[in-house]
Amino acid sequence: MVKVRNIGIFGKCNVGKSTLVNMLVGQQVSIVSSHAGTTTDAVKKRMEIPDIGPCNLIDTAGYDDVSKLGEERIKATRAVMNQIDMAILVFTGNIFAKEEKDLLEELKRKGIPVLAVHSQSDIVPLDPDLAMELNSLYGIDVVEFSAAILDEQQQHDAVEQLVSFIIKELLVYIQNNEEKSILHGIVKERDTVVLVCPVDSEAPQGRLILPQVMAIRDILDHNGIAVVLKPEELPAYIESNLKSVSLVVTDSQVFKEVEQILPQEVPLTSFSILMARAKGPYLDYIQGMKSIDSLKDGDTVLVLESCTHHSTCEDIGRVKIPRRLTSYLTAKNGGVPVNIKFEFVAGLDEIPASYNYALAIQCGGCMVTRRQLINRIAFLKDRGIPVVNYGMALAYLGGIMDRVSLFL
Repeated sequence: MVKVRNIGIFGKCNVGKSTLVNMLVGQQVSIVSSHAGTTTDAVKKRMEIPDIGPCNLIDTAGYDDVSKLGEERIKATRAVMNQIDMAILVFTGNIFAKEEKDLLEELKRKGIPVLAVHSQSDIVPLDPDLAMELNSLYGIDVVEFSAAILDEQQQHDAVEQLVSFIIKELLVYIQNNEEKSILHGIVKERDTVVLVCPVDSEAPQGRLILPQVMAIRDILDHNGIAVVLKPEELPAYIESNLKSVSLVVTDSQVFKEVEQILPQEVPLTSFSILMARAKGPYLDYIQGMKSIDSLKDGDTVLVLESCTHHSTCEDIGRVKIPRRLTSYLTAKNGGVPVNIKFEFVAGLDEIPASYNYALAIQCGGCMVTRRQLINRIAFLKDRGIPVVNYGMALAYLGGIMDRVSLFL
């Protein structure tokens, strides 16, 4: 699957952010105006960058916007920070004041690489001493840029230079933050991996879900053998092929049923747990899992879905996990019902401001980037909210977590 990188363009109003985007993509994407607040919602434009691949340039509203809708625009601008792989911070007139420094420090805290661009340099050239100071204090490159160079070749060269710095920042970031393949370090040549894929009302019509596709591709890339079947077909297959099976990977919602079919010596895990391992915050989930037993009557649990979809009576996040969690806590409470409230957030929508959650349960995150997922988990951790992954929560509730984490 081709990964699309997200690059956020930040800066005060009228520093040339929209012009910069238009120059990079070679077309009029963002409206350019001398009036503050021209850019309202974030504007996204796709471009292909050599050595990187497809990238989204996200042009944001000025963070000093004092217009009537300025507060909402700035809020949207900050939300972009949780979606990006790199930031371009635009400033002019050699003015890199408190606002720029605060934004830069916030981006650096999130682990986002930053390229500073001194725009409108045809009016006021970049001060070399300021560039050296920013590089020394923050470890960032500072590039001089102007959209008003009349010579076409010079303009082309300026854009090419800027793109070269973008490539440099993204290559370092990708090397240090790239998520692993879903079965990295597990599947070997000639291994037979059985993938148990329920086909119910939650399964997409005519296709597999993304983690299942990722697993099949990873097995093939390692010259392994992928066997894909439904839960009801598993007993007969295991009976005939037990000795050849290296690993069984199942959808989390049928964890317990699959575990009861398999002999103890057959390794077992789930797509969701493998996604947690590939995406990065696995240890945070392990820690958060311990909070399940601390839930009490009246607590609120936040369920985070990284994609938006039509919910059915078989929905794992909105139906099955709440039902199993409530049943588990009730049994643990000697059969006395435990009332747990559930709230749901889909996609990358903002987490409700109350933050009064005893636990958050995050899906596998197949539809978001590693950075987006890590930022979301960090947001919860900073507020003292423990978080666990769908598959790990279901394994824990089923009493089989020790078994399914053998490889992790």
